[in-house]
Amino acid sequence: MRLHRSYCRLPSLVFQAARRGSASVELALLLPLLGLLFLITVDFARLYYHYSIVTNCARNGALYSSDPTTATESPYPNLTAAALADAPDLSPQPTVSSTNGTDSSGNLYVEVTVVYPFTTISSYPGLSNPINLTRTVRMRVAPAAPN
Repeated sequence: MRLHRSYCRLPSLVFQAARRGSASVELALLLPLLGLLFLITVDFARLYYHYSIVTNCARNGALYSSDPTTATESPYPNLTAAALADAPDLSPQPTVSSTNGTDSSGNLYVEVTVVYPFTTISSYPGLSNPINLTRTVRMRVAPAAPN
């Protein structure tokens, strides 16, 4: 007795349908994990971007305060405006504080601290929301007249 060709192909068609079904089950199982991984990546990229802005703000503020001639020549009226020049689109605005002091070598310095409350897209276990991004820059004060 000879089998017809269509009977021989039947097991392979059933196998292909089962493979397609298992691929959709795998996708359904991995899609939430991939979505979470994407969300974490986007939040980390946003955190890095905002931290670089906070760093630039602290650096700008310290540079403004460390040069005694800057206040007369700068377009910014005060330290806070100079520090926040790099953060016009941040909402809420970061807070800026500064202190002056003398180091162990007797040199004057200025220390500018910028704090920004960063809010993540989603809440994560173990992380408080908002996260305070803080950056402090210490810079030596330049002499009023060169030596």
